[in-house]
Amino acid sequence: MFYKVAKASEYLVITGRWIPDMKIAKTAWIFPGQTCTVVDLSPVNYTFEVQAMSAEKLPFLLPAVFTIGPRAEDEASLLKYAKLMSCHDKRSRHVTELVQGVIEGETRVLAASMTMEDIFKGTREFKLEVFGKVQLELNQFGLLIYNANVKQLVDVPGHEYFSYLGQKTQMEAANQAKIDVAEAKMKGEIGSKMREGQTLQNAAKIDAETRIVSTQRQGEGKKQEIKVTSEVKVYENEKEAEVAEANSKLAMKKAGWAKEAQVAEVEASKAVAMREAELQREVEMMNALTQTEKLKAEFLTKATVEYETKVQEANSELYKKQKAAEAYLYQKEKEAEAQRAAAEAALYQRKQIVDGDLYAKKKEAEGLIALAEAQGTQIRALLEAFGGNYVAFRDYLMISGGMYQEIAKFNAEAIRGLQPKISIWTNGSGESGDSGNAMKEVAGVYKMLPPLLKTVHDQTGMLPPAWIGTFADSDPASPTAKEI
Repeated sequence: MFYKVAKASEYLVITGRWIPDMKIAKTAWIFPGQTCTVVDLSPVNYTFEVQAMSAEKLPFLLPAVFTIGPRAEDEASLLKYAKLMSCHDKRSRHVTELVQGVIEGETRVLAASMTMEDIFKGTREFKLEVFGKVQLELNQFGLLIYNANVKQLVDVPGHEYFSYLGQKTQMEAANQAKIDVAEAKMKGEIGSKMREGQTLQNAAKIDAETRIVSTQRQGEGKKQEIKVTSEVKVYENEKEAEVAEANSKLAMKKAGWAKEAQVAEVEASKAVAMREAELQREVEMMNALTQTEKLKAEFLTKATVEYETKVQEANSELYKKQKAAEAYLYQKEKEAEAQRAAAEAALYQRKQIVDGDLYAKKKEAEGLIALAEAQGTQIRALLEAFGGNYVAFRDYLMISGGMYQEIAKFNAEAIRGLQPKISIWTNGSGESGDSGNAMKEVAGVYKMLPPLLKTVHDQTGMLPPAWIGTFADSDPASPTAKEI
């Protein structure tokens, strides 16, 4: 038994007797049957160069330095670390490969879901995402990432994406600087010209305003003089008030005309200056306003009348076109309804014809089915009557249908005029001269059967049924019939 004390960066992990699993402590008595292991909590730096590939299949290198160590503030994490990792040195190949495998795996998975542009622009977010996913995997080993430093992304040899991107950025910056210099020069030259123009404009404007004010004051003086004269005359003779008022108006008009004449003289004198600096626009604007007021006074009523006339004409024309369009539309609708009715009538007529044909075909098919069923019943009955003998049944049908007679007729027609060889068959007994014998007709029928059956056999190869008779096995050139 001995007493053990751990250092500041260490913990004691005790296992053995009286301890169910493990015990973690800074100081403890170690009894017989117990084992004490010292766990160092100091973090270790792991330097890796992870090779990954983006979503565009572009490879790159991610140099990284991770400071990793046991999670000291969590007892559960310390227990995991003591169980899984305390038996290995923190700088051993086993621990290094374990940490590197976790980092490379998570980095590659994350990089495969992002484009190179996203990785390059969002480097900070990419790093945080990698650290978070790696930490989740390291939690199961009781390890904690104390610090992580990811260096600048590096190109894989043969894939110089970042170098080309840097060149592109430099060229864009240089081009932007050239553009900024050119714009600054342009703004300086334009500003200088604008200042000179504004100086000339202001000088000409002040000169023109001075002359206008002088002319206005002269006109106002004349107006006042005429007004006083007019008032004196009105006061002296109220009866001549209307005449005085007319004279006053005439005098005012004369003053206006004099003013306009003076303004015209000013405009003529300043025409060259106005063309050079374009600074006499105010005078022209005043003249234009005067002309506009005159035109308004002269032509406003006429324009209003013309406008109302045009509006009425346009409304009338629009009304006519609307009515014509409505009439045309109504005609087309009626034509469409007539066509629709004709189509429906033709469709109904065709449907009736098709239904009639279908009904006739259906009845015809039902008749054929009934006839076939009746014939089948008859055939089954005949076959049962012949005991299922198909040959006897076939011969019966040929005899009852006159097949043999038709064959003999066809053969006779075929050999007509050819002098064929004719064989006469007898039954071996002489004919009596008794014409009243009742069996003579029956014997005649039996005499006709052998040559008929022989002819059928020679033409078709068919043998007569056994109940009628059979041919002898002798030479076919001289056949004899067996007795039935």
